[in-house]
Amino acid sequence: MKAKWRIVFLKEFRETMRDKRSLGLLLLFTLMYPVMLGVILNQQIKRATKPEREGIELAVIGAAQAPNLMVQLKQKNISVEQKGPMDEDAITQLLRSRKVVAVLRISDKFAENYQAMRPARVELWFDSAADNGARQRDIEEVLHAYNSSIASARLLAHGVSPATVAPLQLQRYDTGTTAARSAGLIGSILGFLFFPAFICGLSAAVDSTAGERERRSLEVLMSQPARTWELVTGKWLAAGALAVIGITLELFLAHAILSWLPLEEIGMSWRVTTFDLVMVCLASVPLSLFASAVQIAVAMNAKSFKEAQSMLSFVVMLPMIPGIAVSMLELKTALWMYAVPMLSNQTLLREIAKGEAIGALPFVLTFFSAMLPALAAVAFATWRMKSERYVLAV
Repeated sequence: MKAKWRIVFLKEFRETMRDKRSLGLLLLFTLMYPVMLGVILNQQIKRATKPEREGIELAVIGAAQAPNLMVQLKQKNISVEQKGPMDEDAITQLLRSRKVVAVLRISDKFAENYQAMRPARVELWFDSAADNGARQRDIEEVLHAYNSSIASARLLAHGVSPATVAPLQLQRYDTGTTAARSAGLIGSILGFLFFPAFICGLSAAVDSTAGERERRSLEVLMSQPARTWELVTGKWLAAGALAVIGITLELFLAHAILSWLPLEEIGMSWRVTTFDLVMVCLASVPLSLFASAVQIAVAMNAKSFKEAQSMLSFVVMLPMIPGIAVSMLELKTALWMYAVPMLSNQTLLREIAKGEAIGALPFVLTFFSAMLPALAAVAFATWRMKSERYVLAV
């Protein structure tokens, strides 16, 4: 003979699975964020690699005045397109046409000032509204390098070492790994991967409590030879199972997308292994059960189905507050973070993405930080269902 809580669980789970419309919406919500994350990162990669794919087109007015500069520009894979004299309006129209990244206008007195060792004027025209920031910086780097080479040559011609005007030589060494750097950048959006825990089981939790009470089917269910805790446990596990399925699908889809994208093109990487992800999913099971337990407990205190939905629309936002607060305050990872539901899951995945060995304690704390409150919420819901005022909605 099956356990009575198991019979209730199967009954609620089958009823939920029959609602194709709700399942479609839940599936859409589960898949939407990982796909959106992949699209955003893919666009960043395309923008970062755009100069290499398309090259840099630079229009130069008065190129004959600075032949050495033109050679240095071409050595940096910058295509130089020589132009005749142009006024400001013509330059503006050329930039707005998006045919060139920038326009370099060299003064007619450039060669004269250059030979007289006076500052030779060059003008760099660009459109800040265009998406050419990276390519524009490449052009400016060539100009700065050309300027420095001329200054060094002139100092040597006067018997002065260029090191005289550069008393400090700064060398920078970055010991941060790409995994740690990317975890810091992606860490702010990792928290949303756990949001399905509070969404996927919401409909089942409300319908099996406030919904059944309005339809008067709860009275029939409670008249059966089953104890209150068995009824609540069955409903709780049915809603929790949907949340577990939703969060697992989203984590694995996000993992597949991040592993497939060439993140190294933007100085990032995703080093989370499949085994690490499985461990994170197991540690996140209590989060789904906690979310379903809270939703059932809150829905039982609502007088109607609509009131339960309204109350839970605010409740589902509360778990996001700790993660947002930690991100805004820029707090370093501490042990207490693993004792806060939802925040513990975010912190756990972020630290694993950094490629650091965190040990077993964070997994244990993450598991029980949500499991203990979940059991407390189920106990409260069991006590609440014993009240005749709740069953009769008075």
